[in-house]
Order: sequence, then C-alpha cells, then structure tokens
Amino acid sequence: MTTPKTFHVKSFGCQMNVYDGERMAELMAAQGMTATDDPNAADLVVLNTCHIREKATEKVYSDIGRLRKHGADPMIAIAGCVAQAEGAEIVRRAKVDVVVGPQAYHNLPRLVADAAAGLPALDTDMPPESKFGHLPARRRVGPSAFLTVQEGCDKFCTYCVVPYTRGAEISRPFAAIVDEAKALVDAGAREITLLGQNVNAWTDADGRGLDVLIRALDRVPSLERIRYTTSHPNDMTQELIDAHADVEKLMPFLHLPVQAGSDRVLKAMNRSHTRDSYLRILDRVRAARPDIALSGDFIVGFPGETDAEFEETMQLIDAVGYAQAFSFKYSPRPGTPAAEMAGEVPMAVMDERLQRLQAALARDQQAFNATAVGRTCRVLVERKGRLPGQMLGKSPWLQSVHFVTDAAISDLVEVDIVAAGPLSLSAVERVRIAA
Repeated sequence: MTTPKTFHVKSFGCQMNVYDGERMAELMAAQGMTATDDPNAADLVVLNTCHIREKATEKVYSDIGRLRKHGADPMIAIAGCVAQAEGAEIVRRAKVDVVVGPQAYHNLPRLVADAAAGLPALDTDMPPESKFGHLPARRRVGPSAFLTVQEGCDKFCTYCVVPYTRGAEISRPFAAIVDEAKALVDAGAREITLLGQNVNAWTDADGRGLDVLIRALDRVPSLERIRYTTSHPNDMTQELIDAHADVEKLMPFLHLPVQAGSDRVLKAMNRSHTRDSYLRILDRVRAARPDIALSGDFIVGFPGETDAEFEETMQLIDAVGYAQAFSFKYSPRPGTPAAEMAGEVPMAVMDERLQRLQAALARDQQAFNATAVGRTCRVLVERKGRLPGQMLGKSPWLQSVHFVTDAAISDLVEVDIVAAGPLSLSAVERVRIAA
C-alpha cells in the first residue's frame, strides 16, 4: 500500500470528537497531506467514532462498507471510542488498516506509515502522559473553536461506556490551556468552548477549579466569548456559578444533564444527584444569572423505569423550562452494569415516552425562543445563509440567528430579534462591533 497523499476525517458524536477530528486533520496536514471533503477521493479516510449509542457503532460499519463499494481502496483508519472499545473486533469484522483510540491519536502518523508498509497498526493504549504535547500548533480556525481541557470520567454512571473508552478523569495543565486559547485567538477564534466529559471537574495541581480558568481566559485579548460543556451536577461549585454573574465574556448558557426525574432511577443510574439537589443547583444558577438558558440530557426507558417514574421526568421538564435539550431511548452498551439489569422496557413504550418527552422539550424551546423577540443582542457571524446577503450566527444563548448584512464571518453584530421559530431566530442589524 502506498503512503496516502490526501485524507478525509469524519467525526461522529460529541463536540470532543469534533475537536479530536480537527486535531487529527492537523496532524495529517503537518505530514504534508492534503484534506478533501470527498471521502471517495481520499487516499486515507479517518472515521472518528462514538460508542455511546448502539446505532452510532453500527453506522461506522455501514460507512466502511460504503467506502469499499465505491471501487476505490482507500486506507481506512478507525479512531475514537469504538476503536478503543472494539479494536480487535473491528479488525476481525471489517477490512480496516489503522485502529487508534482517543488517547493515542497523536500516534496516527506513525500508524499510517506502518499500515503503508504492511505492518500492524493498532494502538488503543491509555498512556499516563498527555497526548496534547505531541499535537501540532493550531493554524487557522473558525470564529468559534473548541478547546479540550478535561478528558475521561470517574462517575461510572451504570449506562455509560465513557470511563472504559476515555479512561479516568484527567485535567490538562492550566498554562497549556491558556497557551492554546491564545493560539486559537491568534488563529481566528473569537469564541472558545471549553470541552470535557465532565468539564466542570477540571482542576489543576494547585487545586484551582474551572472558575479560575474561566477568569484567566477572560483576560485573553480579542477573545470575546467563553462557553463550556458538558458539566456534571456533582461538580457545579458555587465559585463556578459565581463566574456566571461576574464574567461578562462567559455566555449565559449552561448544559447540565439530569437524565431522569425519578430519584429511584437516578440512583439506579449511579447519578450522584437527586431531583431536588439538581433543581436547587438550577435555582442558584438562575439567581446568579437570571437570563441564563438551560440545557439538559434525558434518557427514557432505563431498565425498570415505570410509567409513574417517567411522569416524574415530565414534571421535572415542566418545572425547569429548558431552552434546549438532548433526549434518547436507553441503549444497552456491552460491559456496563445497566446492560445486565432486569426490567427491560418494551421498545414501543420507549418510543411513546420519547415522543411525549420531545414534544414537551420542543414546546419549551419554542417558548424560550419567543422570549427573545424584541431583545437586542450580539451575534457572532459564523457562516453564510441560504438566501442572498443572509448570514448565520449564534446569540449569547446559543440560538441560531439569521439576518441580512454585509458583515463578514467572525464579525460581532448587534441585532434586534424580530421573529422566533422553533429552531432559530430572525433579526435585523443595528450596529457592527469592531474586532
């Protein structure tokens, strides 16, 4: 097999996978390879995988099959959490050339070279040293960029594979994060989203928490906006909540998964919070930042979930009024404790519960969007819209906003919100804000 000259990276799943995919692309570019948007034209295709849901895993194998059907014979690299969980099985089940886990992808260039030479190319080690020091400097990024600050999880929710595929919680050093943030700004970012499986568990050797890191990033010149995701209720400290009141660059948005509204189900999930403790956290957050938009995650049909327990989740949704949320049917993952639990909920019941839950979430998202009409806010322009002169960007509350303007991508524009739909807002421009 010849050494590839062109490559394509496709990432599945969470924002951290998007970040990892970008970094793998930079690794390949640093080796002199050229990126292509067409996987069928690439010499190397990297599928950066997610293992949270069963369908996500099967999608990887479908993509491998489609690549092989086109008659081309690219080198295929499987990266990410499926690679970590099923490395040997992937090699057995599908014709792939490289398998690399999420903690070892800095070795991707060496593995590609090994595969080109006909050597085995599988690396799913979880070395104690950080991979980040081996990654190339950031060159050019968009107006909004991701920055991983924490990886892994020590929470061991009974339904989740993350502790097994990403390893234990590890926080990147304070100085390294600040340096990368400055490099991102130099490369074009005006907004940075801090990422972690439990991002608010970030801490450094001196015991500083995420609030201290956010306050440090607040002092980075030309960085206009800061966000973070995904958080765990157990790590939502008062100091971090206070940062929402004190740091103007910290956007009024919080993604804080709850998963269920029943204390019995939460205990079976091994979540460390109760319904009431979660609601008390939200009360403190709203006291610090009254206009904050709240987001969450929900699982319906967890083993043993009764109709009454599902109704408790619906009551929680009514009580909170989420601006947006993610919701899923329970999917058993091999090797997790929940996969061995009794009380499987029939698929038809899960389908009906998910439809009801999503209808309530859509109702609340529409209601939240409607409250924006008449507001003036700043929008960070991220890309062109479908109509002539139309641009798209994000409000401080992470809503998509479209408006007609001659502003450029990366501009901050002050707009008046004039209409709200279920998924986006319409606006008219007021003032252009200089970079």
